[in-house]
Order: sequence, then structure tokens, then C-alpha cells
Amino acid sequence: MDPSEVHRVLDALAGAGCRVWVAGGWGVDALVGRQTRPHRDLDLALDAAGEVAALGALAALGYAVETDWRPVRVELVAPGARWVDLHPVVFDAAGRGTQAGLDGTTFDYPVGCLVTGTIGGRAVGCLSVAQQVAFHTGYPPRAVDLADLALLTGPGPSA
Repeated sequence: MDPSEVHRVLDALAGAGCRVWVAGGWGVDALVGRQTRPHRDLDLALDAAGEVAALGALAALGYAVETDWRPVRVELVAPGARWVDLHPVVFDAAGRGTQAGLDGTTFDYPVGCLVTGTIGGRAVGCLSVAQQVAFHTGYPPRAVDLADLALLTGPGPSA
């Protein structure tokens, strides 16, 4: 997936009134301010209140549900090897979020973990460095995860 497709997806979701924040590899790149590697997909934390609208907006771009593990995640695919992985997050009145995990676990989104980064020269909402690091723990890291962590914890991003 390239930056222009990231922008196209984000624009479609914004046009549908959806609140999303870039996570995963593109989220790391947003914090670093440049694309550091190729990305298979675009991971997005999605305000769960906009889930139906998000699925409709992505369908209009040619995306169809490929993996449905809701409420944990829903992965969509479109022709041309374009993938979007939505992670619905339920927010409380104070702005704290909770995402369902497998086997009854949950992931917390504390106030302040949603920040702004840059993809393709454009500001985008994304997860903070601390939130990205937290999400890179609890599983055996792959080489790409170790590289992402090195980008996040080395000199550079401070969001």
C-alpha cells in the first residue's frame, strides 16, 4: 500500500464522519515522518461508533470484508493488493478507549495516546509512541516489529 492509497482511505473515512488513527507500520512511519518500509496493509484504530459508516465508505472504494473477527478487528481487501485492518475502539465520556482482544482480553487507549503524525507530507491522526510500543509487546516480535521498535525508541519521534 502506498501513501496515496492511505490518503484516499483516510479521506473516504473522514468524508463518512469516521474518527480513525493510523496504527501498525504506517503508524510508526507517521511518527517518524517518512515511509521506512513497504506496507501490506493500513491498520486503523476506529471509533467503534462509526463502524457501519466506515465499512460503507471502504466498500465504495472497492474494499470487501476478508476477515471478520469483530469486535476485535475486521480486515478488508480490495483489488490491487490493498488491505485495511480496522480495530474498533469504544470510547467513554472521558475519552478513554477500549478495544476488544482475543480470548476476552482488552487493549486500553488512555487519554493522550492519540496524536498527530505525517504520511506523505500530510498530517494524520495516529497512535503515540508509547501506545505503539505498548502494542508491540506481549507477543514474540518479528524482524519487522524489532525494526519498528528501534525507530520508535531511538532518537527521533517524541509524540
